[in-house]
Amino acid sequence: MDFFYGGFFMILSATGICKSYIEHHVLRDIKFHINEGDKIGLIGPNGSGKTTLLNILAKEDEMDSGDIFYGKDLKIGYLTQHPNFDETLSLYETCLSVFESLIKMELELKELEKRIANDSSKDKSIDGLMEEYGHQLDLFQRLGGYEYPSRVKGMLIGLGFFEMDFTRSVAEFSGGQKSRILLARLLLQEPDLLLLDEPTNHLDLEAVKFLETYLSDYRGSILLISHDRYFIKKICNRIFHLENTKLSVYDMTYDKYRVRREKELEVIQASYENQQKEIARQEEIIARFLNYQGERYIKQAKSRQKMLDRMKKYPAPPTEKKNMVLRFEPVYISGKDVLEIENLSKEFEGQRLFSNINISIYRGERVGLIGDNGVGKTTIFRILNHQLKSTDGHIRLGTSVESAYFDQEQKNLCLENTVADELWDSYPNLTHYEVRSHLASFQFFGDDIFRTVEELSGGERARLSLLKLMLSKSNFLLLDEPTNHLDIESREVLEKACKAYTGTIFFISHDRYFLNQVATRILLLTPNGIEEFKGNYDYYQMKVKEAIETDGKEVVSKTQREKDKKQEKVARNKMKKEKEKLKNLENQIHVLEKEKEDLMNILSYPESYTNGDKIRKLQIEMEEKGKKLEELYEMWFELQEEI
Repeated sequence: MDFFYGGFFMILSATGICKSYIEHHVLRDIKFHINEGDKIGLIGPNGSGKTTLLNILAKEDEMDSGDIFYGKDLKIGYLTQHPNFDETLSLYETCLSVFESLIKMELELKELEKRIANDSSKDKSIDGLMEEYGHQLDLFQRLGGYEYPSRVKGMLIGLGFFEMDFTRSVAEFSGGQKSRILLARLLLQEPDLLLLDEPTNHLDLEAVKFLETYLSDYRGSILLISHDRYFIKKICNRIFHLENTKLSVYDMTYDKYRVRREKELEVIQASYENQQKEIARQEEIIARFLNYQGERYIKQAKSRQKMLDRMKKYPAPPTEKKNMVLRFEPVYISGKDVLEIENLSKEFEGQRLFSNINISIYRGERVGLIGDNGVGKTTIFRILNHQLKSTDGHIRLGTSVESAYFDQEQKNLCLENTVADELWDSYPNLTHYEVRSHLASFQFFGDDIFRTVEELSGGERARLSLLKLMLSKSNFLLLDEPTNHLDIESREVLEKACKAYTGTIFFISHDRYFLNQVATRILLLTPNGIEEFKGNYDYYQMKVKEAIETDGKEVVSKTQREKDKKQEKVARNKMKKEKEKLKNLENQIHVLEKEKEDLMNILSYPESYTNGDKIRKLQIEMEEKGKKLEELYEMWFELQEEI
């Protein structure tokens, strides 16, 4: 079955999807479609049902009700968060097995070559073999028969493996590496629709960039779950927002979605509040008329009640989930020099991991440590936290420095403890009320506090660890991948808390958005030492790009420099005019939104519906203003991107 919708071929259509677990509703009346070439970001708070929806689409879970129509011969590839494959094969063999049909065809071609070479007869049989060989060879070439070994190699290297890893058995790799192997296999299969659940988990920055480029150029359709905002912005042309069992579809990029959703929530809230005020006013009048007891007043009261009953009620705005309340407040101020690392090195079983590490961190800095997977970032943090010993080198903490460590694996949590006991064990002086209050501010409500740590999800464990970190009131925070398992809203809360913190932060992160928002300095860890970049992640990228562009080039001539200055002046003048135009557009949008809001207020009054011609004119005017707003917003977005 093929679909055609709005000028695009539709490969999947879903209507009325509902899913519940016991009495807990996860999905209600979910409706959407996916077109050829769509790249969709599925976002929403942790626990909102995103993975459940992907499981249903991949036929790994059943829906309670609803319909899903799949395009004819649609091939779906699903990346789950739990890899499962034959671990006896080597890394290379595991990925090569994707091309089993091509490998079989290659063997058949070699067999035909042998038969042709051994056939000395000159009868028609040799002609038949040659013809068969020609057809097979043509098909083999068209299917990429000579390219698949290099494709496997390129994919594995792009996702962060080394050629020396190719012969290792899959069983030798860590859980995170196995997830990368699963991702490599899936991408090599090139399905029509890719369903990806947190594909950037376990990838370093370079591997994430590789995956971004690959998926941006991918010819099929993609539906992906991710909390990586840079990743979503780079790839997705549509956004699905899942929250409170409902799915909202936005046919736009992530940045435009953020602006649109914020405006929508404001309008919904304002419309609902205005209507509720009007309903309350009318009900008060009705009650007053009924109290008068006169026939005329009773008639008026009944008339107004009928108007209220006929009024189309705005639904209550969706209940926004309360975010955790996170504030890092150090008790003591440290000395100016917070951390000094000199000539640090580490070896495991005679194999050098890193050497010549020299780092100085000063009070008030927020220093981000980046580098390839396996280069030793977490090892440095574990040495700083006395969990490992260095092979060589010296570490000194400054005067009055009190450090606290966020472990990305949350090994500082006791799995057998209840949530409440975990907090009490670390802070025994807290009262019962204080424990409940702190836990509630981190989204642990009611009986949640009696659950064991082992029962918690990754996001819940991360929040509990952040709460313990906050209560430490330390002036030096060591954060190892603090955004892991956190949804976008929680990441934003963490970003604000870090930026408002008056102490010092040394952190590891592969979340580029977090790095860009929080870091005041970037340190790149390599096996031979540290490279320093005195700025945020954008600054780091700019410097890396400059280094690549200037590598091997001659110094720019004086004439060229003068030419560049003139071009810069022209560009500055152009920028100034565009900013003025942008400001003018913003003023127009503000005026039009106010006019639209006034119309919505008029439409919320019951009296407006007594005059049919008037209400039709108001609705037409409302529609025209809506279209004009869309045009102005589109112009605003285009101009914003140019600037």
